[in-house]
Amino acid sequence: MTYCKRIRDLREDRDKTQTDIAKLLNTSQTMYARYERGANEMPLRHLIRLAQYYDVDMNYLCGLSNIKNPYPQK
Repeated sequence: MTYCKRIRDLREDRDKTQTDIAKLLNTSQTMYARYERGANEMPLRHLIRLAQYYDVDMNYLCGLSNIKNPYPQK
């Protein structure tokens, strides 16, 4: 699974629109839609911001792991 599907699934699970997340990332809705489709690669700074926003591990967000939070919260 690629990060494209993960970022879309996480967004939909939170009932957010592409416009909502685009504003969070300080980008346009059109560019964010391109990230979700895989037409453009998402910059690392955006992936980091989304991992923080969704409170998930970067490995999960990037599709390298199926564990959302591998370490307990302190």
